[in-house]
Amino acid sequence: MAVETQTTLTHETIKDKIGAYVLNSKEELLSGTLGDALRDLLEERGVLVFPKIGFTNEEQIAFTKTLGTYAPERKGDEEEVTKISIDPAIAGPTAEYLKGSLYWHIDGTMQEVPILASILSCKKPSPKGTGNTGFSNTYAAYDALPQEEKDRIEDLKVRHGAWATLFFYNPEPPVAMLKGMQAIGDNTLPLVWTHKSGRKSLVIGNTAHTVVDMDVMEGRLLLNELREWATREEFTYSHEWSEGDLVIWDNTGTMHRAEWYDVTSGRLMVRTKLEGEEPFA
Repeated sequence: MAVETQTTLTHETIKDKIGAYVLNSKEELLSGTLGDALRDLLEERGVLVFPKIGFTNEEQIAFTKTLGTYAPERKGDEEEVTKISIDPAIAGPTAEYLKGSLYWHIDGTMQEVPILASILSCKKPSPKGTGNTGFSNTYAAYDALPQEEKDRIEDLKVRHGAWATLFFYNPEPPVAMLKGMQAIGDNTLPLVWTHKSGRKSLVIGNTAHTVVDMDVMEGRLLLNELREWATREEFTYSHEWSEGDLVIWDNTGTMHRAEWYDVTSGRLMVRTKLEGEEPFA
């Protein structure tokens, strides 16, 4: 009689406050038996790195489905991945808007329920020394704030807009472009997100533009101070991509950004996502 063996999640810590390498085989990951353990580790570490795992697009979709509810990138077509590149020759018209991803942000701040996690794999890296992806643990950054600062920001609300990202990479945008981005609207969110687990994280990044009921200059300064705090060395990890790498990050407690690379380098990532399970609160 065959004896079933329990697959154990094998991982190593990257840094004290963020990140873990997952060392299980492709077959073990695709079996689905590690889904719950990976979810727990993702919440604890913020970022999981699977070095040179080499998933095909179909395997990445299948793996994503072992972790939670797969969020189809295109309505009505559940078997698609999204190409991530700022090269229009690769990503088409979306490449222009993806330039905002070069600055710290959280995905889904225009929604009431942001995606739970993104899964990104490297098909072609940019030349060594460019094109890393940076991550910031906004749980750990909040936890480390002095208590008086926590008290000061606890009940503040912040307005977010996709249009605000435009000024990071195009300080003098055409009016038509700005109107198009502003048509997406604004969303008012808590500066401090109290999660169902009881943990708290900062909701900041390049979509955050105004602190409600605060002087404009004072509010802008506060947002920059918190961003600078949250992206200190101890709270961040910069992943240097190799072909075949896959990285998952907890979008509910992690900011991320692509680090500069040459638009014409051919750098190409593909992304899948997990549907959100918890509204901003």
